[in-house]
Amino acid sequence: MSIELVTKYLPYVDEVFTKESKRTLVTNTDFSWDGAKTIKVYKVTTAKMNDYNRNGENNGSRYGNIETLDATTETMTLTKDRSFTFEIDTLDMDETQGQLASDSALARQIREVCVPEIDTYVYNVMCTNAGNKPDAIALTPENIYNEIIKANCVLDDNNVPETNRVMFVTPQVYLLLKQCKDIAMETNIGNDLRLKGVIGIIDGITVIKIPANRLPVDFGFMIAHPVATVAPVKLEDYNTHNNPPGISGTLVEGRLCYDAFVLDNKAKAIYYQAKTE
Repeated sequence: MSIELVTKYLPYVDEVFTKESKRTLVTNTDFSWDGAKTIKVYKVTTAKMNDYNRNGENNGSRYGNIETLDATTETMTLTKDRSFTFEIDTLDMDETQGQLASDSALARQIREVCVPEIDTYVYNVMCTNAGNKPDAIALTPENIYNEIIKANCVLDDNNVPETNRVMFVTPQVYLLLKQCKDIAMETNIGNDLRLKGVIGIIDGITVIKIPANRLPVDFGFMIAHPVATVAPVKLEDYNTHNNPPGISGTLVEGRLCYDAFVLDNKAKAIYYQAKTE
């Protein structure tokens, strides 16, 4: 005798684990692209110091040779214009007990696809255009603290503001921090910072752990000040259409226009240390 056992589908979706974006902690939105695809900002030079000539010899200016200041521009053009679309059939939604609902599917798309894509792009732009990029080294529990202190000193020498510096590490590098005997990480931080992903403070630097799949393959750590990188998201447009022509159900569409730029005169506010295996 054979018995056909019952198969039961529960109204539950096994969601994929995701991480919230941390890019707002190391970037800024100081410039507006409203009504434009490209903006330009000025870079103005300065004059050199001279010894004041009290005698005014040779009929020259007592203040030194008169210089003309240069005023050049750097151009920032948005290049990332991305989109997605999918449909949910009326019967598919009904016969999965509503688990294919358009609102939850759209939220899932943003959480699992859109946010990681923007994060990955922004972090790669920052690493590529960092003003401080020493040679790749093997990071160990014995040298990790010294490398962090060295990076912080480099930022000091480049007059980078001492407050609001942020360090990104991968889970693997975070493990090295925990194993280092020289590091006394300050973990007594406010709940508001913990909600943003802050795990501690080292040498005055806010430490944040980032999934390795959103960072370059050889990523060791990066210390950055938010003033250096402009990361605009000009357009976030999401639409759902019920029963559009040709579809019995819901059509979901989304469009994102974003980019990231490291300012020329502030690139030294980013220190990127690559690692070897």
